[in-house]
Amino acid sequence: MVEMKLTVVYDNELYKKDTGLKSDWGFSCLIETGGSIILFDTGARGRILLNNMKNLGVNPEDIDKIVISHEHWDHKGGLRALAPFVGDVELYRLGKKTPRENMHLVSINQPQKIAEGVYTTGKLRGFVDEQSLVLKGEKGWFVLVGCSHPGVERILDAAKRYGEVVGLIGGFHGFSNL
Repeated sequence: MVEMKLTVVYDNELYKKDTGLKSDWGFSCLIETGGSIILFDTGARGRILLNNMKNLGVNPEDIDKIVISHEHWDHKGGLRALAPFVGDVELYRLGKKTPRENMHLVSINQPQKIAEGVYTTGKLRGFVDEQSLVLKGEKGWFVLVGCSHPGVERILDAAKRYGEVVGLIGGFHGFSNL
């Protein structure tokens, strides 16, 4: 069992005020495993992403993988501003571009392993194509989503290939019946 820690770095709402953190449209979550530090999405604005990382004590140089759920501005908007502050990283995305040469593109179509206990659903077609992450927890699998554009049911069906899903975390754009 790989120990894993998730930290929401960027979101529409702040859990705690007076922390120096800023809220804004978009999402970003840091996943720390035994061997990797993965940033899932980068929010809409780079300066807010970098501000929140600083206030959370996250050093961008420690990130070794970045996963972009889908190609909307509020999930990839911080990527260009983050690029100069990270070392060589693997960039897992559905798109074909990388902001800088230190980001090595891994174009996602099929499900694949990202790190120990961390997998992608692969590209899920929908109103907007999207990928989600599937994380191995102590009691089962958790799914980390960007916006859920392909639909929560489709995402969960794709995640079940790894085992029983016990939790769902992230964005649920336009879903009022969860």
